[in-house]
Amino acid sequence: MSATADKDAPAGAAGSRRSSAAGDLWRSLDEMAGTPDLGRFIEAEFPSIAERLPQNLDRRTLLKLAGASLSLAGLTACGRAEDIVPYVRQPENVIPGRPLYYATTLCSGGYGIGAVVESHEGRPTKVEGNTDHPASLGATDAVMQAQVLALFDPDRSRTPLKNGEPAPYSDFLGDMAKLTSDWTASGGKGAALLIETGTSPTMKAQIDALRKQYPELRIYRHDPLAATADEEAATKLFGRALTPLYRFDRTQVICSLDADFLGEGPGALAYSKQFAARRRVRKPGDAMNRLYAVESTPTITGAAADHRRAARPSEVEAIAAGLNAVLGGAGDAAAADRQWIAAVVDDLKGAGRNGLVLPGSQQTAFVHAVALAINGRLGAFGNTIDLIEPPHAVPVDGDLSDLGEAISDAAIDTVVALGANPVHTAPAGLDAKKTFGSLKLLVHFGLYRDETALLAQWHVPAAHDLESWSDLRAFDGSASIVQPLILPLFGGRTVHEILAALAGTFDADALMLVRRNWAQSLDDAAWRKALRDGVVAGTAAVPVAVQPPADLAGLRPRAAPAKEVEIRFTADPFLRDGRYANSAMLQELPRPLTKVVWGNAALVSPGTAARLKLENGRTVNLDRNGLSLDAPAWIVPGHPDDTVTLSFGFGRKAPGAVAPLAAGYDAFLFRTADAPWFADGVALSPRDETQPVVTTQHHHAMEGRPIVRHASLAEFARNPDFVRDGVPPAPAESIYPDWTYHEEAWAMSIDLSACVGCMACVAACQAENNIATVGPDEVARGHEMHWLRIDRYYAGAPEAPDTYFQPVPCMHCEKAPCEVVCPVNATVHTHDGLNAQVYNRCIGTRYCSQNCPYKVRRFNFLDYREFDKGEAGPEQAARNPDVSVRSRGVMEKCTYCVQRISEKRIHAQIENRPIRDGEVVTACQQACPTRAIIFGDRNLTDSEVSREKAAPQSYGLLEDLNTRPRTTYLGRISNPNPRLAGASEPEPGNG
Repeated sequence: MSATADKDAPAGAAGSRRSSAAGDLWRSLDEMAGTPDLGRFIEAEFPSIAERLPQNLDRRTLLKLAGASLSLAGLTACGRAEDIVPYVRQPENVIPGRPLYYATTLCSGGYGIGAVVESHEGRPTKVEGNTDHPASLGATDAVMQAQVLALFDPDRSRTPLKNGEPAPYSDFLGDMAKLTSDWTASGGKGAALLIETGTSPTMKAQIDALRKQYPELRIYRHDPLAATADEEAATKLFGRALTPLYRFDRTQVICSLDADFLGEGPGALAYSKQFAARRRVRKPGDAMNRLYAVESTPTITGAAADHRRAARPSEVEAIAAGLNAVLGGAGDAAAADRQWIAAVVDDLKGAGRNGLVLPGSQQTAFVHAVALAINGRLGAFGNTIDLIEPPHAVPVDGDLSDLGEAISDAAIDTVVALGANPVHTAPAGLDAKKTFGSLKLLVHFGLYRDETALLAQWHVPAAHDLESWSDLRAFDGSASIVQPLILPLFGGRTVHEILAALAGTFDADALMLVRRNWAQSLDDAAWRKALRDGVVAGTAAVPVAVQPPADLAGLRPRAAPAKEVEIRFTADPFLRDGRYANSAMLQELPRPLTKVVWGNAALVSPGTAARLKLENGRTVNLDRNGLSLDAPAWIVPGHPDDTVTLSFGFGRKAPGAVAPLAAGYDAFLFRTADAPWFADGVALSPRDETQPVVTTQHHHAMEGRPIVRHASLAEFARNPDFVRDGVPPAPAESIYPDWTYHEEAWAMSIDLSACVGCMACVAACQAENNIATVGPDEVARGHEMHWLRIDRYYAGAPEAPDTYFQPVPCMHCEKAPCEVVCPVNATVHTHDGLNAQVYNRCIGTRYCSQNCPYKVRRFNFLDYREFDKGEAGPEQAARNPDVSVRSRGVMEKCTYCVQRISEKRIHAQIENRPIRDGEVVTACQQACPTRAIIFGDRNLTDSEVSREKAAPQSYGLLEDLNTRPRTTYLGRISNPNPRLAGASEPEPGNG
């Protein structure tokens, strides 16, 4: 069995499944079934090498994959040697070799997330979260970590194109001068702007000015991932469009109605930190919040829930209606949901104003109205929920469907598309290629020459966020400034410059436009402070006072569909709607629950797979109202029956080096305007062929051993050291040498109750340590290079399992079995307790990997980086200069970010003091939105990591091997409701 699902890799959905008792963890249905193929896979470290014929690898393709392994011809740094000018007067504040840090803002779905970007001699190298920004609170997600690589992507658009041919920007301005002259005469009649969701105050002011200048100009918005049901419900209930803000740091009981608040949305990082803060249990008697989750597809929020209920998309409204009826005492729930709903309602009543019901952003207005009504009854307004004016409130005249009709009716003949890519993301009922191809003039502005740009008469390259001056609002309305870290590499322009050109100002400067918009509210000192802090003080939205709704204002649930297969559409967690499809780093990052990489699949439940006799990789056909789509099936435990989840982000048609390497289907071809997130009446049928699906879910398996240890809160109160139950004690003696640490003794603790499996730490580790991407073929062989992985385990029945995540970096063992077997002393123990790898000694015997019980070492099989100066060019622009770039034939592993330790040690020595607790922050720790990872000096008895390790539920992985790992874990503690069947205080478990 290989890492690729095909006809030789059965899913194990059928067959002799063994029962999963409490503590009996499994990673996949194959493992649960105990298939012989899986056994052979685990016995061989890299079985695919033997299974496949040798392949002549295309070295050029491998180099394209490495994210930062770029062929960046066109950068100013690529000029001939005689054109390079050395420092004559060194720029102020620049010390070669010492980084500078700048606060800026990155755009996520149109909203701002505060970032602090590390810069080396004028080139950005690493993104971190801004602790002062309300949307990040110091954390990042995987997409933010990939932004430096996106900045240096060689496939970015490099020059303006007129009818597909390169043209100077001055020619574009000349054509815009003629266009604005015509607009002035006609008032903009026949013209339209197509924008995405945006929260920029400066952009809003410019569009408002354009409306006044050209009264006939129309503004349309197309954002394929936007959802407005919350505003529709608020308009019905309160007479105005409002959007909710949640305060999870005040919640005691939470009920999620298909809301992935830990993984999606502009507030996900802040919400994750608030949610996890209420789940930190360190001693008996500590309190925890409780999370109930209703889900139409498995998410990391459902994985974190104390009680999760899988429901078909059409059933979510019925569950919401049942909650509302029982809480209001006006009715009862359906028999199937009665016990579950009664327990939730009693819990919410007990929590009162500390309770919270939140609907999924993609759910219907009815579900949103029910959530608002319940929160009103609980008294939660002003405590766990506030309502604010939507930060994206740019008035528009319609959506993409309205624009399509206007074009078809010849009311619009000129469109300026600002960032949107409707040819790829339009719903199936709109032939966007034909519609936009019929325009007299289509101007496209974007980072890439994408599907829409290929149709445009004019395409203008956009500047990346790290090259731009702009401003954005966060999910709570707080404004922050987008300031550039580098001049535009490819001459890209900001949206403000394009809008200024449409207004007739052709020499506009983006900084001038943004500064002018803030001139009345920010003087020079306040402006500098906003740039330094990364947020404009006092700009958060003021909550709107509302009265709890008396009823649902006529909103009703939809009619229940026939008992047919339903579709649930989701955005890929990393590629989103496909705009990041050319990022090899994001393509290769395992999806949190499926562990699928380099492609997508149609997710189905074990029950549906058994009914249709499906195995992983079997092609299935979906048919609805004349639309047909083929996709490989992937069986996901906990998925609702008779439901298929389709994800966006793949199947891109535009040119690019990375995106075409990914497999997968384009879900936009199956999405219709009347069913953007849920569709029913689907016919699902298997085909005879299979498609490869690359996954890492079986890699580095540690079968049958006590891996994840877990218990309920009640069990923890009775037995605080439950992690010791049934586990052999670590031996007291060892033949390995003892070590004495006179200075620091670095160690790490990972809280499994806080980890939500979001993969931010893995992405941060990759960006910090110059870790190469290897491509789908190499991942299928088990050759992925990530130094940190997040294992995902299940416990319980496949239909409704509990889900556990466990980050696994190098353990940095005190008694490291890897050190004694290296014949060239490349694996060594340092004076401060690190298990170090000396790359220039390593000769690639891989003895250390074979002797590691944790499978945390990665062998560099191929030259994923170009080292020849004549060919490499400026590819090193995105690399961290503090970390060596490895070549083939050496072993790689987590180093506890030794470069960061060294930097802080040097600063401490200069100041003649010890390193302070919390001064050294590893990349994974810094990125983590839930603060699940704590790092520090174990020699300091009052350090945070020492306190974490002193908690009763602290344990080491495979302690009975006597490796004495420096990285330890806090056992997972959940807070189930004893009233619910099957959840009554289960015995503590371990893997």
